Amino acid sequence: MSRNGRTALGVVAAAVVLGADQASKYWVLQILHLPEIGQLRLLPVLSLTMVWNRGVTFGLLNGFGAGGSAWGSWLLAAVALAIVVALAAWLRRAEARLVAVALGAIAGGAVGNVIDRLRFGAVVDFIHAHAYGYSWYVFNVADAAIVCGVAALVLDSLLRPGGTQRGDQPGKPREDRLAGVRARR
Repeated sequence: MSRNGRTALGVVAAAVVLGADQASKYWVLQILHLPEIGQLRLLPVLSLTMVWNRGVTFGLLNGFGAGGSAWGSWLLAAVALAIVVALAAWLRRAEARLVAVALGAIAGGAVGNVIDRLRFGAVVDFIHAHAYGYSWYVFNVADAAIVCGVAALVLDSLLRPGGTQRGDQPGKPREDRLAGVRARR
């Protein structure tokens, strides 16, 4: 796949994540009316629980933009958009499809959460996993895409210890590929 093809693949991944994120939030807010309901138990281990996250991932810095002050939300949105710009630059140089899709998922999730910050002053979180008295943070589709994208990048870096170079063959250790190139010279 060409570099432009990988870039396009990453852009499509970002669009799919952004669309799924915004559609799920529209459904939760406008159709289900979760803010009025508060919580809807779906399974013994899964609920829809309305949380307005004014912080960053997993509620860190929660309250940063609280108290009617919008500057915190705007600052967090600006930082997220700067990260998306950096991810876009990385995407243009991506040499592997997995990396392109992962970067697109992270960027799409980040943009989805930025839209929430600019519209509502907080991110709409609503997926709540819990079991046996333990409870995970409430999150959304964008958060899940960001976490999966980062996990894919970590896995890619572990599976390609020498890094992905032009002409590298996925799944084959880089040293073996280089040995084949040296032998042909």
